[in-house]
Amino acid sequence: MCRFTPLVLICAGILCAQTKPVPTVTVSPDGPMSLAAARDQLRNAEPAVLKRIVVRGGKYFLAGTLLLDQRDSGLVVEAYPGEKPILYGGRRISNWKPDGGGLWAAELPGVKDGTWDFRMLSVNGEFRHRSRLPETGAFEHLSEFKVKWMGTTGGGWQRKPTSEELTTLRYRPTDLPDSFDPANAEITVYHMWDESLVRLASIDRATHILRFRSPTNHPAGGFDVRKYVVWNLREGMKRPGQWYLDRTAGKVVYWPMPGEDMATAEVIAPTLEEVVRIAGGKEAPARHITLAGLTVSVTNTPAKAGGFGAGAYGGAVALDSAEDCRLLNLTVFNAGGQGIKARNTVRLVVWNSDVHSTGASGIVVHGEDAELRGNLVHHSGVTYPSALGISCNGKRLRIVHNEVHDVPYTAILFGGSGHLLEANLVYRAMLELHDGAAFYTGLGRNITIRGNMVRDIPDTGGYGSSAYYLDELSENCTVEGNVSLNVARPTHNHIARRNFIRNNIFLHDGDMKLTFPRSNGYVVERNVIQASGEITFRVPEDGVAAMPGNIIFSGTGKVNLETMTQYSLEKPIPMAPRDGSVYTNPGLQSPAPGIYRFSPDSPAVRLGIQPVDVRGAGRGGVN
Repeated sequence: MCRFTPLVLICAGILCAQTKPVPTVTVSPDGPMSLAAARDQLRNAEPAVLKRIVVRGGKYFLAGTLLLDQRDSGLVVEAYPGEKPILYGGRRISNWKPDGGGLWAAELPGVKDGTWDFRMLSVNGEFRHRSRLPETGAFEHLSEFKVKWMGTTGGGWQRKPTSEELTTLRYRPTDLPDSFDPANAEITVYHMWDESLVRLASIDRATHILRFRSPTNHPAGGFDVRKYVVWNLREGMKRPGQWYLDRTAGKVVYWPMPGEDMATAEVIAPTLEEVVRIAGGKEAPARHITLAGLTVSVTNTPAKAGGFGAGAYGGAVALDSAEDCRLLNLTVFNAGGQGIKARNTVRLVVWNSDVHSTGASGIVVHGEDAELRGNLVHHSGVTYPSALGISCNGKRLRIVHNEVHDVPYTAILFGGSGHLLEANLVYRAMLELHDGAAFYTGLGRNITIRGNMVRDIPDTGGYGSSAYYLDELSENCTVEGNVSLNVARPTHNHIARRNFIRNNIFLHDGDMKLTFPRSNGYVVERNVIQASGEITFRVPEDGVAAMPGNIIFSGTGKVNLETMTQYSLEKPIPMAPRDGSVYTNPGLQSPAPGIYRFSPDSPAVRLGIQPVDVRGAGRGGVN
């Protein structure tokens, strides 16, 4: 919402030195002018510092991506006050007919000939799940890949996988029905920290080999992970709310939820990968463009493996080569790929947005001097479980007061240098994959992780899950004044060096591990480490240089040391207190939500451990 004064124009948080009326175009769903036409009209208007498109409430079904570039510098695209415009990257499906067994189908042009293909569906505003085999869990395949993983910075696989290894999977013959149709079926092959979703080229029933149309990220059986799931078959329709795209018959098939009437249900299938795209060129970036108060929904993804973090897929709101742009109070939901995806940006702001129910990650930002503040990101990775809640890379990023929950892999991932991650709230992350965390960085430099609250991160096996994870070659990072509650491994540190873990509160009802494989030079000081079970430190000989002033308290009285050489563990032995740390009850007072204080006679007072107050973590505080 803009307001004009003789001296300054204030619009969506931007101060503009413009003293004449702002060129403004208003669009509505039933009006004569589209968003693209409004954009073009303002491009042809008299040059102005600021321009506006005001979007009235209602539903907009875009035939193509709304593209904004350097010609649109100073443009604000904003919702009309008090109204909710929704921009869809898809089209409605109607003409449903019964298809037997309680299922309904609609014929779709372009599906049989392959010109329209999709893997998400919105029904009455809900992201519906595709048919799957097995109904829950996963099949176990028989492929093996007995090659050592050398680490990301070590070059990956010791031997490069062959094309055959990346495009085949050996299945158990009892897994797949005789009616199995490879033209329809898609396969998720699980790895350790990511997965590959691929279409099939063929099935060889004599040798029990599935062949893929495109390669997987890693060979099936790598990391000794042998899980796979089959999608998009009629045989996988097990419960209401599921659907599949029958490419052979050229139709989409759906099992209605109880009470859903297919004559009135709003079913939307995606046609676009991006709904709005802000992008300039390397020499002429798009500048000073704002999106405010808009809702964006329904986008597609291609049939290929997404890579780490499902990063290969587009965003419903996308930016590239953009400077000083702002995304304010957006809602992005039911997106097949990423919710918001920004690359090559400078001073991007993403504030107070709600991004949820995305097939891939919620918010992805690569650039310099970005700020992500007050965002709610949840239920990402609906289709691609390697998806992240928030993923950031670059220089000097501020990730503050965000709330991230219910994600299948890492909640907040960040790489690069000079970042501040402060007062964020994370819970129920790492629900499906392995080797990730609530907060995870690889190759991170000079990063501060401060005042965050993490709780309820389960361990699903594999390489485990953590609250705060500093991975390969992370250096000079500080993890300070944070809380980890109900996380079995509050801190994990791998091939990292000279980092500081200071004045944190780590509490767990069960056994706890703090791990430092192939790391060195750490300072672990003035932390409270408390568990009802045993506490174990896995540390190479030079992993932790100093441990001054910690309070370590095991409910069983057992604090163990497992000395590591590379990844080999020696037999655990009792760990003696060192560097002035003590093994005693820290005397935590019964906390009000989010505040951790100590009783007056607590040793924390003598050791200089400060109370930790994370009541302000997240969007609204008091977690």
